[in-house]
Amino acid sequence: MAIRIKHYNPSASELVADWHVIDATGEVLGRLATKVAWLLMGKHKPGYVPHLLAGDFVVVTNAASVRVTGDKAAQKMYVRHSQRPGSRTETPLGTMMDKHPARVIEQTVRGMLPRNKLGERMISRLKVYAGPDHPHSAQVIGAERTRARTAEPAAAAATEQPPAPSARRRRTRPRAAAPGAEGATREAPARPARRPRTTAKAAAGEPSASSAPPAKAPSELARRRRTGTGTAPRRRRRDESRTDEDAGNATEG
Repeated sequence: MAIRIKHYNPSASELVADWHVIDATGEVLGRLATKVAWLLMGKHKPGYVPHLLAGDFVVVTNAASVRVTGDKAAQKMYVRHSQRPGSRTETPLGTMMDKHPARVIEQTVRGMLPRNKLGERMISRLKVYAGPDHPHSAQVIGAERTRARTAEPAAAAATEQPPAPSARRRRTRPRAAAPGAEGATREAPARPARRPRTTAKAAAGEPSASSAPPAKAPSELARRRRTGTGTAPRRRRRDESRTDEDAGNATEG
């Protein structure tokens, strides 16, 4: 019989959002965006589900200090169009980093999220700032306190050792000391003899079920069978009758 395991499917009320602060100083743009998208989607949690908002809030500071590899600062272009003829605008990555460094990270992370309403809610949890300061200190401190409260019971349960089994003292008979040693005159106390168990039936004089019945005298037939005296006369009579028949036949012949 096959056993079907029911998968864990949390509800929206069971999902608790955390806050993460990431410093982008010296980080590669693509590697940083991958880490941020992973946290926004909630794939770092064991209770991740793709159809719910299971991710956390992410605060990125020092966005102006992010770096790119190769010649991407001059080759990569950001293109936009206002739907009017001749209004196509191309902006290199280097120029975008100088004017709007937060937009570079936001647009890079947006391309790694789902293209639906859930993805829009995920990107709204991303807070990017060009400098080292951000106005979310209270939320970050609250998240740290929540993590500390949830980690204390788990740490206590991990460090708590199971109670040791109670060691029962084994009763042993004292051994007699060797002759010539100190305390050799001491002798082990004699063990009292056990008294026979007396039941109510034995006290009344009735035979109990555990007592063996008295032995019966062997019968005469059993004695004859054991000694062989019970069957020998019968054999002799048969032999005698055969001898008489043989003798009669010989006389007639």
